[in-house]
Amino acid sequence: MEKRKILVVEDDKDSAIALKILLEDEGYEVLGAANPTDGLGIAQKQKPDCILLDIMMPNGTEGFQFVWELRNLKDRYVANIPIIVHSAIHDKTQFRFYPDQEDPEYAPGEYLPVQGFLDKPSPSETIKKKIEQVLNEASAKPLE
Repeated sequence: MEKRKILVVEDDKDSAIALKILLEDEGYEVLGAANPTDGLGIAQKQKPDCILLDIMMPNGTEGFQFVWELRNLKDRYVANIPIIVHSAIHDKTQFRFYPDQEDPEYAPGEYLPVQGFLDKPSPSETIKKKIEQVLNEASAKPLE
């Protein structure tokens, strides 16, 4: 059986290494990108099963742009790869990540189209469970 591929888009080298070790120990093939531009290129070439994405990178909230660029790609398979945000963004903004949440800033349906969110730092077991959940949900509804 072919290993499932996880693309980790993370600019912090220590975090990227820790995630790589954790996920490889779980039997995943781990692809890495230190910035969104490289991440988009790798996603298009390697077609990972899931993307673990940091939001806060050196130039600000580049992870947001990554999501929108990926979701608007012509290759519908790549555009629909499940994304799990792994970020400390909630410390910086009230931006909503889920369609069922409403607040004074955003109407229902105005949300970042990702399949999961993990606050940094997250325990290893929480990361593993979230990835497993998202992959199971994605396999129940295959990518186009």
